[in-house]
Amino acid sequence: MEIAMKHWLMKTEPDCFSVSDLANSPNQTTFWDGVRNYQARNFMRDEMKIGDLVLVYHSNASPPGVAGVAKVVAESYPDHTAWDKNDKHYDAKSTPDSPRWFMVDIQLERQFADVIPLGELREIKSLEEMELLRKGSRLSVQPVQKKEFTAILKEADRRGL
Repeated sequence: MEIAMKHWLMKTEPDCFSVSDLANSPNQTTFWDGVRNYQARNFMRDEMKIGDLVLVYHSNASPPGVAGVAKVVAESYPDHTAWDKNDKHYDAKSTPDSPRWFMVDIQLERQFADVIPLGELREIKSLEEMELLRKGSRLSVQPVQKKEFTAILKEADRRGL
């Protein structure tokens, strides 16, 4: 039995790592490290599979919005940045023998010429129940319904992005 592909949204602050940085990474691929929320970690560790598609979302930006699409190219494995005392994502309670945090590898599929701003996403009727648009939604990794993913790609196409 074939397992259906899932869709996700991953938030990043573009001054730390942007979709352009992903585009300039070797093979346009990187590991998605530094997730330090248990629910977001569980999505990556337990549910993300190779081939799943990801909306890359620029948060804490002006304006915040969807900046591109990536795909999962490696399933979860321990996030080694948690063990590096010099890394901003260091966690003394995570060890190689008992990892607390996990990451996946993603590869760029499509970089938009401009972001689709959050305010304009709110105006798309088919996105009205999207997790990203719920009041208080702060998860850095969150599931996206297929219809929501499709609506955002249609909006990007409509804009010529």
